[in-house]
Amino acid sequence: MGTVIVIGSYNQDHVWSVDDLPAPGATRLGRYASGPGGKGFNQAVAAARAGARTGFVTALGEDAAADTARSLALAEGIVVHAEVHAELPSGTAGIFVDAAGRNVIVVAPGANAALTPAFVAALDPAFAGAGVVLAQLEVAPEAVHEGLRHARAANALAILNPAPANAFTTDALLRQADVLTPNETEFAALLQRHRGIACDADALAAQDDAALHALCRELAPWATVVVTLGASGVFVSHPDELPRGDTAGAYRLRPEAVQAVDTTGAGDAFSGALAAALAAAPEAPFADAVRFANRYAALSTERPGAALAMPHRAEVDERFG
Repeated sequence: MGTVIVIGSYNQDHVWSVDDLPAPGATRLGRYASGPGGKGFNQAVAAARAGARTGFVTALGEDAAADTARSLALAEGIVVHAEVHAELPSGTAGIFVDAAGRNVIVVAPGANAALTPAFVAALDPAFAGAGVVLAQLEVAPEAVHEGLRHARAANALAILNPAPANAFTTDALLRQADVLTPNETEFAALLQRHRGIACDADALAAQDDAALHALCRELAPWATVVVTLGASGVFVSHPDELPRGDTAGAYRLRPEAVQAVDTTGAGDAFSGALAAALAAAPEAPFADAVRFANRYAALSTERPGAALAMPHRAEVDERFG
């Protein structure tokens, strides 16, 4: 069992399920539920349920949502390192999901945006025992930069899930990552922002492997880039000099056949499971971890919700062998 530290957000999710997503000015009848979410917490639960010892670095208010975060983390065996901002609410998200599993999400960061680099820097003992440090961009980017820097200093693998697509990023932040895990929208946004290359996110999956590999090398020549392509599977691009145990520098994995109910959190499921697999078997081919994460994320879409929809490793093994 490897150790994963996740740096990221906790949000209390408010979810409305509707037959069709409302257009501007329209009203829909739907069903409501509330539960835990936030990219950081989703990924921490995924890593824990995928078999990793998991720590979660976050920022919370002093409210019912913070109490929920702590109690749920305890139930999952996740060690919480929370910076408390009593003057701010914990993060919240409003999520609309249609009958096809598509979603629209609005996030109010609250305390997440106030996570400080100093708080992260004080967690040296936690980072010292980690095999993988995973972060996303729903908390302050300076705190993410500090966490990934600490990861590399502690010889842990640093993974950045550059989500959401409109989050602030710099080249200096991206360069702290050994592995990047964008979806197609996030990948296109990063290419435009950092390299001035315009590409159609919806057309990425149709590009041939050589073209997509070249775009990945343009974006981050130092890092392994794993582009999740939704129903089109996953594309992996390694630096030429660092194939991470794989026999090919670039390749695709096909999507797994599932009956999707809700795709909310599928990208988080992928990143959390990838981190857990890499922490558990750091010397194994990278493709083994990607294959497990691909299956894990696919299975997560067969039930509604985000954090609590994450499957346990035994369920993945039973389904896919």
